[in-house]
Amino acid sequence: MPHLRLALAQLNTTVGAVEANADAALEWCRAAARSGADLVLLPEMALTGYPVEDLALRTSFVDASVAAVGRLAERLETEGLGGLVVVVGHLDRAADRRPENKASVLHGGRVLAGYEKHHLPNYGVFDEYRYFRPGTEMLVVRVRGVDVALAICEDLWQDGGPVQAAAEAGAGLLAVVNASPYESAKDDVRLELVRRRAAEVGCPLAYVNLVGGQDELVFDGDSMVVAADGEVLARGPQFVESLVLADLELAAATATEVALPVGPSGMTVRRVLDLGPVSTPAATPPQPVETPMAERLDRLAEIHAALVLGLRDYCAKNGIRTVFLGLSGGIDSTLVASIACDALGAENVHGISNPGAWSSEHSRSDAAELARRTGLHFSTVEIAPMVDAFEAALELDGVAAENLQARVRAVIWMARSNQDGPSIVLACGNKTELAVGYSTIYGDAVGGFAPIKDVPKTLVWELARWRNEQAGRRGETPPVPEGTITKEPSAELRPGQRDTDTLPPYEVLDRVLESYVGTDTGLGEMVAAGFDAALVQRVVQMVDRAEYKRRQYPPGTKISFKAFGRDRRLPITNGWRETDPGRGGVSVSDVTDA
Repeated sequence: MPHLRLALAQLNTTVGAVEANADAALEWCRAAARSGADLVLLPEMALTGYPVEDLALRTSFVDASVAAVGRLAERLETEGLGGLVVVVGHLDRAADRRPENKASVLHGGRVLAGYEKHHLPNYGVFDEYRYFRPGTEMLVVRVRGVDVALAICEDLWQDGGPVQAAAEAGAGLLAVVNASPYESAKDDVRLELVRRRAAEVGCPLAYVNLVGGQDELVFDGDSMVVAADGEVLARGPQFVESLVLADLELAAATATEVALPVGPSGMTVRRVLDLGPVSTPAATPPQPVETPMAERLDRLAEIHAALVLGLRDYCAKNGIRTVFLGLSGGIDSTLVASIACDALGAENVHGISNPGAWSSEHSRSDAAELARRTGLHFSTVEIAPMVDAFEAALELDGVAAENLQARVRAVIWMARSNQDGPSIVLACGNKTELAVGYSTIYGDAVGGFAPIKDVPKTLVWELARWRNEQAGRRGETPPVPEGTITKEPSAELRPGQRDTDTLPPYEVLDRVLESYVGTDTGLGEMVAAGFDAALVQRVVQMVDRAEYKRRQYPPGTKISFKAFGRDRRLPITNGWRETDPGRGGVSVSDVTDA
């Protein structure tokens, strides 16, 4: 059987940075060549970054991508790496000028052939059908006597099409390049998918994925090679760049025809049979390489890693040096501060305590203790005099007076950030608060990035405890003060205020929200499942009325199947309201600025 040394390069790209991405691709190809690789797989849209969104509609950007893939082939040849067979994802255009999501094969200084993504996802965070023309051909490239079929990301998730075409072609290896965003526990879902598709094609499957943060999305790597019988032959780490190497003994190619007519898959199979002398089977296999089998992170470890990487890359790729945030002594701002210190270093994190008339002593002391434990910059600015001046001029009371305190704090954070830039303010709200509108617009909702925007309140506590446990195991000081974890949550905007004055207990509320927001379950179905009807009605109304706030909230790292923003998109002006079972009817609620 022919021997093939495969290199999966899971690299971190930046959307739009075509030349920098090409430089990175070249560097990973150099590393693959030093390791004796025959075939190098780079991720989906590696030269342009992913997702490019409306950049795909700009002629100049498509031109830059097309030029970059040609230059990369030439640079490989110039450096003596032309013997490598390199598969790289990029943006291209069809004969009718429509953009294409493409994977091209580079060899001998040339772009030999390309495969256009067939299945274009148009759900959740994906809008590919808006941009790209779907491909209709399966490309099979013969590398060292092995027929390697190509596919791109969503092609693997859908039945039929490219997977079936690879089987029809008798492929010896199915190589899939991906830009698959992270969601909690998605690594398990991917592995099961890859095993199933490898069995369907009847050959090993190589899966390479992006790493890094891109606005709300985080890509977690988790590249792998799986045999037809489901055995994992190699697996890369999560959330870090890596070159995953695997030595494979694969079925020898026997087909002689360049093209197969359309089969049950609905796709024409097109073959590149000859890449030149260097693509023939090796006479003797080289010394085997160490095949990585990276340990899987547990649930909380991978979520924390995603949150840290999402913030780190958002700052690094946008030229942001430092971050500011309000430190209330509460669990949310404390976790955000801890994540920021892990992502950027404590020396680049500035926490500001803004005690007001109703701030408790433990809130002040817990914020200071957090700063001591982490080493972040800490300052205190009393807001009472500023609030008094506003109230004297405006004669405010009730909710308006409460929200004024939050907005005064936001003005301070933004002013400090503007003064000491390039920097941003971090919004510290969690997914539960964002769902029910439990935040002050232009107050605690202000900021340039929201690290825990997709983290429910109960998970905030879990992550804080987990982070402390990890620190203890490493002999470090736990970053989160114990009192912050155990005390009852409060916005402290009026005497004796508690979150439960306004909201159901968080452990109950998060279950309702997971049903209504996470799975789009209707009120009647939730009541039938055992939820209290009055409670569900109340929560549903809060969620529906807060849509306008969510539209104005900063971006934040996606960790769940359905995050606010890119995943869940509802109209602000919306006459539909969930009602008690059997009653029907609609009720248009007032939109109030809170």
